[in-house]
Amino acid sequence: MDVLYFAWVRERIGLPKERIDTTPATVMDLVNQLRAREERYEAAFADLNALRVAVDQELSDFNAPLAGAREVAFFPPMTGG
Repeated sequence: MDVLYFAWVRERIGLPKERIDTTPATVMDLVNQLRAREERYEAAFADLNALRVAVDQELSDFNAPLAGAREVAFFPPMTGG
């Protein structure tokens, strides 16, 4: 599964993208797996209210199932202007 990070999420983790060999049931399961890896992931996912997620390029939520998903992206909320 490809995991993409944008904006300050990318800065905290230090990577724009990585391939993870895992099969979490939901986005939240993936987040918990990432948090357990290293402190930088814990810092990036410390406040989930400040994050948005897309599964296979569709805006989603942290309860979304990941069966068959190829890509998950994490990013801060966007503002218009």
